[in-house]
Amino acid sequence: MLQILQDRTYRHLFLAQIIALIGTGLATVALGLLAYDLAGADAGAVLGTALAIKMLAYVGVAPVAGAFAERLPRRTVLVCLDLVRAAVAALLPFVTEVWQVYVLIFVLQSASAGFTPTFQATIPDVLPDERDYTCALSLSRLAYDLESLVSPMLAAALLTLISFHDLFAGTVVGFLASATLVVSVTLPSPKPAERRGIYDRTTRGLRLYLATPRLRGLLALSLAVAAAGSMVIVNSVVLVQAHFGLDQRATAWALAAFGGGSMVAALALPRLLEATPDRKAMLGGCAVLVAGLFAGAVVPAYGVLLPLWFVLGLGYSLAQTPSGRLLRRSAQPEDRPSLFAAQFALSHACWLVTYPLAGWLGAKAGLMPTFIALGLIAAVAVLAAMRLWSADD
Repeated sequence: MLQILQDRTYRHLFLAQIIALIGTGLATVALGLLAYDLAGADAGAVLGTALAIKMLAYVGVAPVAGAFAERLPRRTVLVCLDLVRAAVAALLPFVTEVWQVYVLIFVLQSASAGFTPTFQATIPDVLPDERDYTCALSLSRLAYDLESLVSPMLAAALLTLISFHDLFAGTVVGFLASATLVVSVTLPSPKPAERRGIYDRTTRGLRLYLATPRLRGLLALSLAVAAAGSMVIVNSVVLVQAHFGLDQRATAWALAAFGGGSMVAALALPRLLEATPDRKAMLGGCAVLVAGLFAGAVVPAYGVLLPLWFVLGLGYSLAQTPSGRLLRRSAQPEDRPSLFAAQFALSHACWLVTYPLAGWLGAKAGLMPTFIALGLIAAVAVLAAMRLWSADD
């Protein structure tokens, strides 16, 4: 897996991803603690709303950003968006009202909605061999898991020395370092085969996506992934601090358990996908998520929550990581930016549903009904995926 790091361009991009995600992970922990500081036991509702605003930015901005990204130098786009994210993160420590959290999250995530699909669409051009690209997907999944594993552990250590407000400084440093690494390499920018109007470019990725059976199945699986992920991200702080009566570091360790499970699955995936079809692996991961959500309805103690979150992390990575292979297989190189933008927007539309549901249902009805409701959503999504995505694809 690590042999692909011999490619200088990919190595710099991968390091940029790691550093930016560590900073983002610190901000994720700090944002949850900020919500708890502002709203107490209603932190789940505040955080759920903030993350729903994030999803609105992703769904609305990503297709438009993808349409313009194919006409602009990728390196310039990535660096400028990193600088915007750093500037917004620098303002987060000064937030004193809930509405300020909502505004800054929208601006920050609008920049991310342009950055992430452009970054993801670049990797298949840097690593054209499918085996290398599969390894890159696993490494990318590991990098994302740093947000759930290394960042919470680092946050837990830093919280013994500093206020959670100071964690946002790590986010600023991460985005600035990411921009520096992207500047240091030359990125391929394939030109589209033909010039198209802005409407055609904005909707092309969505039309290609929805016309492809395996990608319609991927969208259903994305809903199952979002249901489980939302429960973990939104309600971990409520479970640990309001329900079990523990402290901030215990919350960080719970998120780290989820990230640890995801990392273990990502390490095993390159070899697993050589022997197992993508469809079978991803459906298996979603089955784990469904079982884990129903089991969470009766979790009795923090000591049981940690292994449950680890198992959910396993299913999360197994269900989500191979998606890049499906996208790469479903488009010509010139259409990849728009298709990756479509996946980014549509998958986050799923989170737009599940984030506020996890937050508001948890605050109003309790955690047990929330686990059951999200488990039912995930189960229906898996059944839909099995129907939409044929086994003989």
